[in-house]
Amino acid sequence: MRLAHQWAKWYLCDLYVLPIEIWVFILHMKFILGKKVGMTQIFDESGSVYPATVLKASPITVLCIKNKEKHGYDAVQIGTGERKEKNINKAQIGQFGKYGNFSKVMEVRVDVNSHIRNDDLNPGDKISVDTFEVGDKVQVSAISKAKGFQGVVKRHGFSGGRRSHGNKHQERSPGSIGATGPARVFKGVKMAGRMGGKRVTVKNLKVLQIDKDAGIIVVSGAVPGVRGGYVEVMAVRK
Repeated sequence: MRLAHQWAKWYLCDLYVLPIEIWVFILHMKFILGKKVGMTQIFDESGSVYPATVLKASPITVLCIKNKEKHGYDAVQIGTGERKEKNINKAQIGQFGKYGNFSKVMEVRVDVNSHIRNDDLNPGDKISVDTFEVGDKVQVSAISKAKGFQGVVKRHGFSGGRRSHGNKHQERSPGSIGATGPARVFKGVKMAGRMGGKRVTVKNLKVLQIDKDAGIIVVSGAVPGVRGGYVEVMAVRK
């Protein structure tokens, strides 16, 4: 899976400048954008139990089709969720206001080898969990939980210092961070710092259940992110 992750605060689409965040990546097959509900466990026909994550995936709407001739690359802009109209600026209303008041807008780039082409979609089209089937292998991407500034024991799994007699205030210290000869700290030394809050992708998860009426999709295992946060579910190539 090739990712071209790019963050942007402002971007230009059809002469409208939109103050939204964009997640740009290569789309190969089935895709849905949903919210993390929580975890549970699922029993199959043989009695085996699977830890599972429940995702609420509302239908996503195609807002804009981009092509190489006009924009320089092939992509599909989609929106999901709802928010009050008073919180949407005029540029956004002018571009996709007729399709709905979306709380999340993102851009999905279409690879040249993708099964999904720009010709297959039109502005206003809906994409729902119907595209997935039980048993599909998927990968889930989201922003992991942000844990703030953490020490080396929690951030990197250091064992810490000895708890023996005479060792005072050294239980969770990093220890030496460099050699005496070079008289400097080498790049890449594991130290305390900000932990979490990064884009994480979990691969080879299995779709266990799908509720098309409620827009629920249940995948095996744990997925990154907080409850209520947006997650990207994408089928992987077989």
